[in-house]
Amino acid sequence: MMNPSVKVFSGTGSQKLAEKIAQRFGTPLGKVNIQKFSDGEFQPIFLESIRGDYVFLIQSTFAPTENLMELLLMIDAAKRASASRIVAVIPYYGFARQDRKDKPRVAIGSKLIATLLQAAGADRIITMDLHAPQIQGFFDIPVDHLDSSAIFIPYIEQLQLGNLTFAAPDVGSTNRVREIASYFNAEMVICDKHRKRANEIASMVVIGDVTNKDIVLIDDICDTGGTLAKSAALLKEKGAKSVRAFCTHPVLSGKAYENIENSVLEELVVCDTIPLKQESGKIKTISVADLFAIAIRNAYENKSITSLFVHSQLRGRDK
Repeated sequence: MMNPSVKVFSGTGSQKLAEKIAQRFGTPLGKVNIQKFSDGEFQPIFLESIRGDYVFLIQSTFAPTENLMELLLMIDAAKRASASRIVAVIPYYGFARQDRKDKPRVAIGSKLIATLLQAAGADRIITMDLHAPQIQGFFDIPVDHLDSSAIFIPYIEQLQLGNLTFAAPDVGSTNRVREIASYFNAEMVICDKHRKRANEIASMVVIGDVTNKDIVLIDDICDTGGTLAKSAALLKEKGAKSVRAFCTHPVLSGKAYENIENSVLEELVVCDTIPLKQESGKIKTISVADLFAIAIRNAYENKSITSLFVHSQLRGRDK
């Protein structure tokens, strides 16, 4: 029996990234049209046959929610067009910050999105740096959860920082930061923050010594940039020699660009899981295209993706 053909398609929100992924994978991006109606409704139409094919649909679900709805409709259209397998490739998984009931009478948005993706017909999810790794448990289908450290580590290595120390901008980031710090055999500090409400920090303290250290802040999301700017200022105040930040998903809403430009950060390094809204002298983008292309190929060929993770690289260093 012949293996099904691979078809890679993109939603409108991730067109540039999808083009890079398809190029790295070695196949042209499939043709799909998003038909728009005058009332704002839209309908995805695949412009080529996908019957019996292994279909990968690339779309980050950042705001507005049309990106999510578009992905759901594309999954449904692929299912009804008799695709053999449907894999939703979601570089940025929106609503991931709503991962639990942290107050009465609130939704668990990330669980709802998982339910919708499965109900639409997705057979597998490939994503990167979920805000909470346990969101994988919201799915009853396989989830490949990629790690941006695989592309951040080589960049940090070429910086050749003399007194490297890693910092978690909040307690929730400690596990992610600890893995990278272990890879470099470097120290780690924590910026413990307390919020009054969403996107508003009431207070922050540094746990650990940063005197004369080259600090690298690691986080999964940069939204308004307020946390990073305040963390960087506090770290410099405590004696840090330099501070730079690495964030996977550049949400960058509100006054984020202004906050980053006016901060003491040397640079903010982000991934292209979400397209930047504007240019900034302090923001550098690294592409995740190669990582996702390898994950797509390995998913299609039923191969492991373990080599794409930092813990695998750590084992390699120990041998």
